[in-house]
Amino acid sequence: MLKNDIKWLGENDVWYYLVAIVIIGIDQWTKWMVDKKMELYESIPVIENFFYITSHRNKGAAWGILQGQMWFFYIITTVVVVFVIYYLQKHGKDHALLGWSLSLILAGAIGNFIDRLFRQEVVDFFDVIIFGYDYPIFNIADSSLVIGVILMLIYTLFEERFKGAPKK
Repeated sequence: MLKNDIKWLGENDVWYYLVAIVIIGIDQWTKWMVDKKMELYESIPVIENFFYITSHRNKGAAWGILQGQMWFFYIITTVVVVFVIYYLQKHGKDHALLGWSLSLILAGAIGNFIDRLFRQEVVDFFDVIIFGYDYPIFNIADSSLVIGVILMLIYTLFEERFKGAPKK
């Protein structure tokens, strides 16, 4: 019965969407926890001088660029989500690495889109200091996007080798 209900996704594609939904859920839950349990800019040390949970808000994109340009983000994110779903449906089943990279990109894009749509800002909280550099504060959706893009780059760099590999 379940197989027939999700036939439009393909037999194996459903896992990509389920993982994306789980990541979106974790992302939204962690953001909700930070928003409800911490004061804005409050910082909790996890590993002193390296990793903190810091309540931060971002009305822009990475590194705070394009502050307050919500309509731009709505349009771009909608285009990206449509493209990723199309590409996942069309090519995701051809190679697992491509499928997983698209799944992570989809989860990250939707996770931050939800924040922008309902909060008009993105809740960030992972605060990492590496060799004295205080890296911009980020969240689960950002992490998902970055890992997805890295996997996509690996797939792109080695695509020719992957073409000879067995499918899933």
